[in-house]
Amino acid sequence: MNHTLAQTFKHGTKVIGAVVISTALVTGCTGSPAAQPAASSTAEPQLKTVKVSKIEKKKIGEPLEQVADVISSIQLDIVNKAGGDVQEILKKRGDMVEKGEVLFRLDPTDVRLEKEKAQINLNSTQQQMVKAREDLANNKQELRNGIAKLEQSIKDTEKNYAKLRNDYDLGLASKIQLEQMETTLSNMKLDLETSRSKLKTLENTNSLAQMEQSLQTSTVTIRESDRTLNHMEVKAPVSGVLTELPIEVGMTLPAGFKAAMVQQLDPIKIKAELTEESAKLVRGKTELAFYVPGTTDKAKGTVSYLADVMSSQSKSYVLELEVPNADRKLRPGMKAQVLLTEESDQQVITVPTLSVVREGGDTFVYVLVGDQAEKRKVEMGRLNETNQEVISGVKEGEQLIVYGQNQLKDKEKVQLAK
Repeated sequence: MNHTLAQTFKHGTKVIGAVVISTALVTGCTGSPAAQPAASSTAEPQLKTVKVSKIEKKKIGEPLEQVADVISSIQLDIVNKAGGDVQEILKKRGDMVEKGEVLFRLDPTDVRLEKEKAQINLNSTQQQMVKAREDLANNKQELRNGIAKLEQSIKDTEKNYAKLRNDYDLGLASKIQLEQMETTLSNMKLDLETSRSKLKTLENTNSLAQMEQSLQTSTVTIRESDRTLNHMEVKAPVSGVLTELPIEVGMTLPAGFKAAMVQQLDPIKIKAELTEESAKLVRGKTELAFYVPGTTDKAKGTVSYLADVMSSQSKSYVLELEVPNADRKLRPGMKAQVLLTEESDQQVITVPTLSVVREGGDTFVYVLVGDQAEKRKVEMGRLNETNQEVISGVKEGEQLIVYGQNQLKDKEKVQLAK
C-alpha cells in the first residue's frame, strides 16, 4: 500500500509542476505589453533638474573717467583807474602775486600839484569867508542899531509934530513949519522901511553862497586828488598769477587802460564737457575725485556747477569742480582726469550672461523660490566678460538658476542637481 501512495504522490507532483511551468510561460509571453501602460499611469511626473548660484555683487569694471581742463577760477582784467606816466614796474609777467600787492606805479607829480592848488584855494576861501562873516555880522548889527534909532526918532518927531499941529491951529506956528515937519517925519519913516528891508535881505539872502561853493569845490578837488593818488599804485585785486602786463616804464597810460591780467589759482577750477549719459552719473553728487595724468595721487573737488541744459554749441553738459590749490600745484592749461564713478559704484549685482533668457526684445532670468522656478524680467546694464550688471529684477542673495533655465516655465517645480 505504501508503494501505491508513493506512486500517486510522485504523479501529482509532476502534474503541478507542469501547470506552474505552463502558467509562467503564458505570463512571460503576454504580461510585458499589457503591464507597461498600467505602470506609466500610476508613476509621478519627472521633475526637471537645475543648478543654482547665489546672486552677488561683483566688480563690473574700472571707475569711469572724463578728461578735463584745469582753468583759473577767476580771470580779472586790471584797469588803471587814473591816467599817468608809468614810473615803476614791480612785477613781471608770470609772477605769482598776492591780493593787494603793488604791480606798478604811475607818476603822481601832476596830481599832487592839482591837490596843492586846491588846498591853496581852500585856505584862501576859508580866510575870506571868516572876514566876510564878520563884515556881515557887523552890517546887520549896524542896521539893527540904525533901525532902533530911527524908530525912536520917529516917535519923538511924531510928538513934536502933534505939538506943532496944535500951535498951528492956535496960530502960533506957520503952515511952512508944519509942512517941513511933515516932510521930515515922512522921510524918517521911509528911511526906516529902507533899513528894515536891507536887514531882511541880509538875513534871508546868503551873501556867502559863492564863497561856500568855491570852498566845496576845493574840498572835492582835494578828495579827488587823494583818491587819484591812491590809484597811482596799481594793485592786484586777487591772489594769482600775472598772465598779462603789456606796459613799459615811461609809457603814458590813459584812464581805463587794460594794463594787466591776474588769474586766481586758489581755489582753482577743473572744467569738463560731459555727454548726457555721463551727466546722469554725476548729477546729485556734491564732490568728485580727480587726478593729474602721470601721477597716482587723487584729490577731490567740490561740484560748483553742472549744466541742466546741453550746450547748443558743444552738444555737451558743462561740469565745473572747485579745488583748493594753496600749494599752486594745479595751473591753468593742465589736464586732469575726473572720476565720474567711484570704486564702490563698480560693485553691482551681476549674473552670468549665459543665465539670461531672451524673448524678443526682453530679457529674463529664473530664480529658485522654494521648489519653483520663478521667471523674472530684468533690466541689464554694463557687461564685463562673462558677467552682466542687473539694474532691476533681482536682489542680492537670491538663488539664480544657471543651468536648465532654457527649458523652464514660470512657477514650474524643479529639483536641484545632486
